[in-house]
Amino acid sequence: MSQTKPTLLFFTQETSGPARRMESLLAHLARKERGRLRISRIDAAASPEWVERLSVTQIPTLILLKERKPVERLEGRVSAPQIERMLAPHLEPQEAEPAVA
Repeated sequence: MSQTKPTLLFFTQETSGPARRMESLLAHLARKERGRLRISRIDAAASPEWVERLSVTQIPTLILLKERKPVERLEGRVSAPQIERMLAPHLEPQEAEPAVA
């Protein structure tokens, strides 16, 4: 198992309707994957240095970091299945649920 969990950066902005509509989807994802993934919300207006450093041109944008390097990116409003497909190859396998007799 790797030392650090991947981090999903969620670039949002108060005035972005599509980003606001993705908030609950990402909150659900954060709960579901809390053992395998960190999610950081970044307000693009308040953090222009991050926007510039990672070449964010659209809000919302999701950028997956592994070992502090960007490995995947989704721009614009996306669905839960799109996010899960992007994340799947980068997350540690989930622990198997104990069998119920």
